[in-house]
Amino acid sequence: MCDTAAKPYGRLIPLNQSVGTVLAHDVTEIRAGEFKGAAFKKGHMITESDLPHLARLGKRYLYALEIAPGMMHEDEAALALAKALAGPGITYSPEPSEGKINLVAAHDGLLKVDVKALTQFNLVEGIMCASRHTNSLVQAGQLVSGTRVIPLVIARDVVAKGVSIAESVGGIFSVKRLARPETGLVITGSEIYEGLIQDKFVQVLKGKLQSFNCSVVNVVYAPDDVDFIARTIRELILGGIGLIVVTGGLSIDPDDVTRMGVKKAGARELLYGSPVLPGAMALVAEIDSVPILGLPACGVYYKTTVFDLLLPRILAGEKLTRVDLASLSHGGLCLNCEICRFPLCPFGKAT
Repeated sequence: MCDTAAKPYGRLIPLNQSVGTVLAHDVTEIRAGEFKGAAFKKGHMITESDLPHLARLGKRYLYALEIAPGMMHEDEAALALAKALAGPGITYSPEPSEGKINLVAAHDGLLKVDVKALTQFNLVEGIMCASRHTNSLVQAGQLVSGTRVIPLVIARDVVAKGVSIAESVGGIFSVKRLARPETGLVITGSEIYEGLIQDKFVQVLKGKLQSFNCSVVNVVYAPDDVDFIARTIRELILGGIGLIVVTGGLSIDPDDVTRMGVKKAGARELLYGSPVLPGAMALVAEIDSVPILGLPACGVYYKTTVFDLLLPRILAGEKLTRVDLASLSHGGLCLNCEICRFPLCPFGKAT
């Protein structure tokens, strides 16, 4: 046991002398393939009829705890930790199970984890918390993390350290609701505009956007013309569109001018390029508080791309920075599996 974790104080009572003893902790039972849980819950008073069951569980003694001042029982500690860990959009049961409390999403949305604070939390010896990856999409009631203390009894000042770390960031876990903006698509490329090749972007993007309940209300085809693209984007914004996705024309070829069109439309903070494959030539911008996402040609040829990583965060109201994009590099390599299991795969995941 680690130095900072409290050693249990109390006495061992022979099972045959334990009638009338009130359990200070759950007694776990495991039946392979059938059941794992508490056979006897904390607070249960042992009766004569309980003794055969406890004997079958291998119990020869029961531990009667005497918690000294300055110490906490695992259940009390777990509840204090859960309360501190839970930020907006997170809930939990106030009844620990075997000293553990699960935190769950209070509503659908994007899970945010303060990874740095979580690491600091887990550096406090005697307490722990495990979670899903940050930026995971979650549904109401879905498990996001679990916390507990390691020993049965722990010093209050140890728990206070963990609580302080979590409270200092307003709760390590939160869930952001996703907006459902009316969306406009600007499909660039003179070859598509002139009907020389068939567009495939609209079908792909509509499917992805509709999975987030974002309705596509306007689709505009634009030639490789800076002024045309800029004018189209401005008209969509003036028409009340809440999200614009532009496709194609994002490479470094001389006739690929989509980026210049977005900039001319009024983008002041335009991020071009991401350390994600597929999607290295992605674009992120904002004009008059309307987010603009630029998707290169990979969006047609690959099922999962940088678009799948950026869209939920945009819908969660995040204003992405160059640092945000750079952080995607760890986990930003899609393995292009024969059977795509995204998001149940390493793509977009970082430690």
